[in-house]
Amino acid sequence: MTTGTSLALAGTYFAAKNKKVDDDITTPLTRISGKRRDYEWQIVWRNVLAFVYLHVGLLYGFYLILTGRVKLWTPVFAVTFTVLSALGVTAGAHRLWAHRAYKARWPLRLILALLQTMAFQNHIYEWVRDHRVHHKFTETDADPHNAKRGFFFSHIGWLMVRKHKEVFEKGASIDMSDLEKDPIVMLQKKTYLVVMPILCFLLPSWIPVYFWGEDPWTSWYVASIWRYTMSLNFTWLVNSAAHIWGNKPFDKNIGATDNLTVAICAIGEGWHNYHHVFPWDYKAAELGNYRTNISTAIIDLAAKYGWAYDLKTVSTQMILNRVTRTGDGSHPSVSGDSKQLEETEHDHHHHPENPVFGWTDADISEEDRMLVEITHKIDENDD
Repeated sequence: MTTGTSLALAGTYFAAKNKKVDDDITTPLTRISGKRRDYEWQIVWRNVLAFVYLHVGLLYGFYLILTGRVKLWTPVFAVTFTVLSALGVTAGAHRLWAHRAYKARWPLRLILALLQTMAFQNHIYEWVRDHRVHHKFTETDADPHNAKRGFFFSHIGWLMVRKHKEVFEKGASIDMSDLEKDPIVMLQKKTYLVVMPILCFLLPSWIPVYFWGEDPWTSWYVASIWRYTMSLNFTWLVNSAAHIWGNKPFDKNIGATDNLTVAICAIGEGWHNYHHVFPWDYKAAELGNYRTNISTAIIDLAAKYGWAYDLKTVSTQMILNRVTRTGDGSHPSVSGDSKQLEETEHDHHHHPENPVFGWTDADISEEDRMLVEITHKIDENDD
């Protein structure tokens, strides 16, 4: 899943009884513990303690698995559950709702919303808002997981402190009207704190106990805590590792990179340099196969049966034009001489081109809109 958000691209929170499901982006700074968020980090100790517990539980889950104290089907089930829930983030919250890279009929949207709830990375509305801000203001103070603050901050630290005031201010400018018109998204938002614990923790703990007699304690730490914490870290790699290590074949002037390891761990969300350049591409990658992009395979399968349609992608010519103009020379289409020239050039630190968060961003250029290829077109209105 994700920007990475982004795939965030994503994070999680632990709601107090007196806190609403979504963080109120309009909260005045003077009302936040009397502190100024632009000068001082405010640690959210509730989240810190929760993450400590989750990672201790992760280690204990590994101990149970490696010492053979778990039935064979429990870790198999946990991995399967992880992939399914991740699809709710990658194919759902990320590519469908955040970037509007394709459209989906209501049965697919409902399934993806349920899978995304299983993943527990905030409800779709808040996930999308943070991810759109990440793309629009990437690696600035308005980026919720600004990679310029280091690996730890962009990986998990951003969830341990209150958001920077710029995240709130810039976030208020992001258009979210498309999600507010989606009844499935808004229903999930209203019921999230009730449904999420059931789907993310109780159900995966109960299934191994009921169906193959797993020990309840073991099931909790392997099928729930180990599984959930592993999935979080795989998602967070898109925000951290894929903004630090890797190639930049499409735009050398941005922080996002193409990272094979992250692509494998995040089921297709590691081709991050490409994704930040072409965020409206439903594949979130240039690759034409499914080996490191299971999420694309699922969308294509849904399109085959009419559940997904208006899939937006980028023409080969558009890709080559961008590679030639701003790439770092690592793209396969670049000749050896060009690569050598690229390596000897001085880095002039060009400013990246105007970033957009996806297909519905008003700032997307008319040229890009004209050159986008749309497959599986359906003339009728989105339901």
